[in-house]
Amino acid sequence: EVQLVESGGGLVQAGGSLRLSCAASGFNIDDYALGWFRDIPGKEREAVSCISSSDGNTYYADSVKGRFTISTDNAKDTVYLQMDSLKPEDTAVYYCAAHSRRHGLTSRRLGDYATWGQGTQVTVSS
Repeated sequence: EVQLVESGGGLVQAGGSLRLSCAASGFNIDDYALGWFRDIPGKEREAVSCISSSDGNTYYADSVKGRFTISTDNAKDTVYLQMDSLKPEDTAVYYCAAHSRRHGLTSRRLGDYATWGQGTQVTVSS
Protein backbone atom coordinates (compact mmCIF):
# COMPACT_ATOMS: atom_id res chain seq x y z
CA GLU A 1 0.00 0.00 0.00
CA VAL A 2 1.28 3.43 -0.97
CA GLN A 3 1.21 5.71 2.03
CA LEU A 4 2.65 8.96 3.38
CA VAL A 5 2.70 9.76 7.08
CA GLU A 6 3.65 13.22 8.34
CA SER A 7 4.98 14.05 11.77
CA GLY A 8 6.73 16.87 13.56
CA GLY A 9 4.03 19.49 13.75
CA GLY A 10 3.24 21.37 16.91
CA LEU A 11 3.05 24.70 18.65
CA VAL A 12 6.01 27.05 18.46
CA GLN A 13 6.65 30.71 19.14
CA ALA A 14 7.35 33.12 16.35
CA GLY A 15 10.99 32.95 15.36
CA GLY A 16 11.24 29.31 16.33
CA SER A 17 11.86 26.21 14.25
CA LEU A 18 10.19 22.92 13.46
CA ARG A 19 11.16 20.03 11.26
CA LEU A 20 8.40 18.12 9.56
CA SER A 21 8.98 14.56 8.44
CA CYS A 22 7.06 12.53 5.92
CA ALA A 23 7.70 8.80 5.83
CA ALA A 24 6.76 6.99 2.65
CA SER A 25 5.86 3.35 2.33
CA GLY A 26 5.01 1.25 -0.69
CA PHE A 27 7.30 3.14 -3.06
CA ASN A 28 10.78 4.62 -3.34
CA ILE A 29 10.73 8.38 -2.94
CA ASP A 30 13.72 8.74 -5.22
CA ASP A 31 11.47 7.77 -8.14
CA TYR A 32 8.90 10.52 -7.51
CA ALA A 33 8.67 14.26 -7.19
CA LEU A 34 7.57 15.22 -3.70
CA GLY A 35 5.96 18.27 -2.26
CA TRP A 36 4.90 19.98 0.92
CA PHE A 37 1.63 21.86 0.84
CA ARG A 38 -0.37 23.72 3.45
CA ASP A 39 -3.92 24.67 4.24
CA ILE A 40 -4.24 28.11 5.79
CA PRO A 41 -7.73 28.90 7.07
CA GLY A 42 -9.64 30.89 4.50
CA LYS A 43 -7.21 30.15 1.71
CA GLU A 44 -6.79 27.49 -0.91
CA ARG A 45 -4.21 24.78 -0.40
CA GLU A 46 -0.86 26.08 -1.57
CA ALA A 47 2.47 24.57 -2.47
CA VAL A 48 5.17 25.36 0.05
CA SER A 49 8.13 23.44 -1.34
CA CYS A 50 8.69 20.71 -3.90
CA ILE A 51 11.59 18.58 -5.00
CA SER A 52 12.38 16.07 -7.69
CA SER A 53 15.50 14.01 -8.23
CA SER A 54 14.46 13.62 -11.88
CA ASP A 55 15.24 17.22 -12.73
CA GLY A 56 17.31 18.13 -9.69
CA ASN A 57 15.12 21.14 -9.01
CA THR A 58 13.48 22.48 -5.89
CA TYR A 59 10.65 24.95 -5.56
CA TYR A 60 9.88 27.28 -2.69
CA ALA A 61 6.95 29.60 -2.34
CA ASP A 62 8.07 33.21 -2.11
CA SER A 63 6.66 33.43 1.39
CA VAL A 64 9.04 30.75 2.71
CA LYS A 65 12.19 31.31 0.65
CA GLY A 66 15.22 31.60 2.85
CA ARG A 67 13.37 30.18 5.85
CA PHE A 68 12.28 26.67 4.82
CA THR A 69 14.41 23.86 3.42
CA ILE A 70 13.19 20.66 1.79
CA SER A 71 15.38 17.57 1.83
CA THR A 72 15.15 13.85 1.37
CA ASP A 73 16.71 10.77 2.89
CA ASN A 74 16.30 8.10 0.26
CA ALA A 75 17.61 5.36 2.54
CA LYS A 76 14.73 6.09 4.90
CA ASP A 77 12.24 7.02 2.19
CA THR A 78 11.57 10.19 4.12
CA VAL A 79 11.18 13.79 3.02
CA TYR A 80 11.72 16.64 5.44
CA LEU A 81 10.73 20.26 5.69
CA GLN A 82 12.97 22.29 7.95
CA MET A 83 11.12 25.43 8.95
CA ASP A 84 13.09 28.24 10.56
CA SER A 85 12.18 31.79 11.55
CA LEU A 86 8.56 30.76 11.74
CA LYS A 87 5.87 33.41 11.57
CA PRO A 88 2.27 33.38 12.76
CA GLU A 89 1.18 33.38 9.11
CA ASP A 90 2.86 29.99 8.70
CA THR A 91 0.13 28.50 10.90
CA ALA A 92 -1.53 25.79 8.83
CA VAL A 93 -2.06 22.11 8.35
CA TYR A 94 0.92 20.84 6.37
CA TYR A 95 0.67 17.93 3.96
CA CYS A 96 3.26 16.01 2.04
CA ALA A 97 2.44 14.53 -1.32
CA ALA A 98 3.95 12.36 -4.01
CA HIS A 99 3.65 13.04 -7.73
CA SER A 100 1.24 10.88 -9.65
CA ARG A 101 3.81 9.98 -12.28
CA ARG A 102 7.08 8.16 -11.76
CA HIS A 103 10.05 10.38 -12.57
CA GLY A 104 7.77 13.38 -12.62
CA LEU A 105 9.36 16.81 -12.63
CA THR A 106 9.24 19.36 -9.85
CA SER A 107 5.75 20.78 -9.75
CA ARG A 108 3.73 23.05 -7.50
CA ARG A 109 0.43 22.07 -9.07
CA LEU A 110 -1.84 20.18 -6.70
CA GLY A 111 -3.32 18.19 -9.54
CA ASP A 112 0.03 16.60 -10.29
CA TYR A 113 0.09 14.84 -6.94
CA ALA A 114 -1.81 11.62 -6.35
CA THR A 115 -0.72 10.43 -2.92
CA TRP A 116 -1.25 12.61 0.14
CA GLY A 117 -0.50 12.28 3.80
CA GLN A 118 -3.00 12.95 6.55
CA GLY A 119 -1.54 16.32 7.48
CA THR A 120 0.14 17.73 10.56
CA GLN A 121 -0.84 20.92 12.36
CA VAL A 122 1.70 23.70 12.75
CA THR A 123 0.73 26.59 14.99
CA VAL A 124 2.99 29.61 15.39
CA SER A 125 2.14 31.94 18.24
CA SER A 126 3.03 35.63 18.21
